Amino acid sequence: MNSVKKNKILFIALLALCSTAPFIFFSFSKLIPKKQTETTRPNIIFLLTDDQRFDALGAMGNPIIQTPNMDKLARAGILFKNAYVTTSICCVSRASILTGQYESRHHIDDFATNLSAQAIEKTYPSLLKNAGYNLGFIGKFGVGTKPPEYLFDYWVNTEAGGKTQPDYITIGKNGEPIHDTDTIGNAINHFLDQFGNKAPFCLSVSFKAPHEQDGDPPTYVIQPRYKDYYKDVTIPSPETADPKYWNQLPDFLRTEDNFGRQRWRGLFGTPQLYQENVKNYYRLITGVDDVIGNMVNKLQQLGITEKTIIILMGDNGMFLGEHGMEGKWYGYEESIRVPLFIYDPTSSQKIQHYTASQIALNIDIASTILAMAHVPVPSEMQGKNLLDVLENKIPAREEFFYQHYFLGSPHIPKVEGIVGRQFKYMIYKEHNYEELYDIKNDPHETLNLANNPKYKSTLEEMRKQYGEMKKTVL
Repeated sequence: MNSVKKNKILFIALLALCSTAPFIFFSFSKLIPKKQTETTRPNIIFLLTDDQRFDALGAMGNPIIQTPNMDKLARAGILFKNAYVTTSICCVSRASILTGQYESRHHIDDFATNLSAQAIEKTYPSLLKNAGYNLGFIGKFGVGTKPPEYLFDYWVNTEAGGKTQPDYITIGKNGEPIHDTDTIGNAINHFLDQFGNKAPFCLSVSFKAPHEQDGDPPTYVIQPRYKDYYKDVTIPSPETADPKYWNQLPDFLRTEDNFGRQRWRGLFGTPQLYQENVKNYYRLITGVDDVIGNMVNKLQQLGITEKTIIILMGDNGMFLGEHGMEGKWYGYEESIRVPLFIYDPTSSQKIQHYTASQIALNIDIASTILAMAHVPVPSEMQGKNLLDVLENKIPAREEFFYQHYFLGSPHIPKVEGIVGRQFKYMIYKEHNYEELYDIKNDPHETLNLANNPKYKSTLEEMRKQYGEMKKTVL
């Protein structure tokens, strides 16, 4: 064969190979797990406020509180009208957020217990770290005394020194006093300067605000620049602040040993105290809102707004005088219901500018974050990917299990129950005392129907659901 003929054959073979190369590459790539690149994986910022109840947000219908930055994100994204926590106390709720599990699964039931090394490996930060995310944590970790600092590329722990609750006022790097909210705001900017353009990143931010500063009495420590906010406003007193609702509680709750009553006395025990301290509670939230506004401006300066998801949730709710108490813990709406929104500029338009009526829980946060980052959700997680719920890929829940075991009577009686769309059933385990509320028609839970003969069948059905659901959360 002469060289001309050889070259011709080689040329034809090469041409054939080139013409099939795209097909070969495409077919081969189908066999390889798709590796998410920095351009396809979003940045994620998860913001957690401490004791912010569901209606302490303008977007949730509060006409007094000033939260323009949160409201803008909530209205441009997905606002969950029915978001709850499965246990209303910070240490347990934060463990549930990290692990996607009920308390009865993760076993964090006090402020001293740490997550095990095995449990940490299955938290959303650890799984994101393994997937190549840069991790940041700022603020109050709130779970145990030895948080997993080693996981994070950026770490600012405001609980440093073994405290279970940060102080509002500390001494800053310049030797001057600084408020915790401002410390957190400065740290957010510092993190974004370092990692904003090293995508992808996940930044978890945990504010102390608007939690009270523990003491006798407890206080709400505000930044001085907010002292004139709301000064000309009169905060309406809640319906169940009427003494008759405290007086109709069972004896084991209606005691001065009840932590909720003890805190009520020092913060809301007179009309003057009520006005002062609800306004301070609002002022602390407005301070958080300004930090969020500055954070969004920073994202814009860095040119990463369109690839950064922002999620905000409260770690539990808060009584502001309802039922004669201040605090959380019990199964009432003000205690267990929280704000939640997801602002996702990377998502399809069909789930933006959307108000969701579906029940969302704190145990759903981990699954949702992992799904957004295209990271597999481990089977150990009990929560749902909320985006799949909204897109009807998985069923929305019709009820959920509630549990709270910290301390016990007389300080905080232990309670379990089930919360549905219309009815709520709670049982105080140490006293075998039942509550049944029609929260659809009685949203302030003014009338316990447990002993009403007309609701006997409803009570029996709720008892049955409670027993069945309790088995599933273990």
